[in-house]
Amino acid sequence: MKIAVAGGTGQAGSQAVIAARESGHEVVVLARSKGVDLVTGKGAAAALEGVDAVIDASGVSDDADPIGFHADVARTLHAAEKSAGVRHHVVLSIVGAARAAEYPLYAAKVEQERAAEASGIPFTIVRSTQFHEFAGQVWRFGKRGPAHFAPRGRTQPVAAREVGARLAAAAIAMPAGRTIEFAGPREESLAGMVKAWASASGAGGWVIPLNLPGAIGHAMRDGSLLPGTDAELGAQTFAEWIAALAKAR
Repeated sequence: MKIAVAGGTGQAGSQAVIAARESGHEVVVLARSKGVDLVTGKGAAAALEGVDAVIDASGVSDDADPIGFHADVARTLHAAEKSAGVRHHVVLSIVGAARAAEYPLYAAKVEQERAAEASGIPFTIVRSTQFHEFAGQVWRFGKRGPAHFAPRGRTQPVAAREVGARLAAAAIAMPAGRTIEFAGPREESLAGMVKAWASASGAGGWVIPLNLPGAIGHAMRDGSLLPGTDAELGAQTFAEWIAALAKAR
């Protein structure tokens, strides 16, 4: 089976590439570094020749408009997939995106899901919770001088490696034609995760919890971004991931 991974150099996408190859499948990475521009469409048609399934794990840079970016990527992929006869489109989305769509990235994910459903290409949507690695990202984003501000929130983080493996498994399987939720095994406090990461990584710093304003802050605190009871759960807890991070120092 030949699988293409959009965003195959990113956190989840790179893990999907590894998992698919370990399962014996041929993988094509769709990224600018590989000569494919998913926004303009340059190189996409040629890259998808002979491809059976596409995983869209593309990620937007911090300074780009997520709604425009994901709309362009979806348009590029769907057009190229139809031309190449691709039989399965897998989307990586976010748990709870529709419940916090005032936030631009989440709104973009909602539209990305709708585009997949309307494309006419058989699809599977995998909604994931935040990755364990998100704690380090929050620590960096929240840096203000010697302090690091961390939003209060409820989350059920999952290993990026396991998300990648789930995306690969979805692509290898028949199209589900529905949404699958995938989360970590245990609920965590986001601010607590950031403190644990700072300690385990040796980064240190003064971590200060705070309430984010607006709808996104409320959604983070009230559990709107937690998975449903029918979600599939990964195996590695955040505590296990942190222990491995500390051991590797």
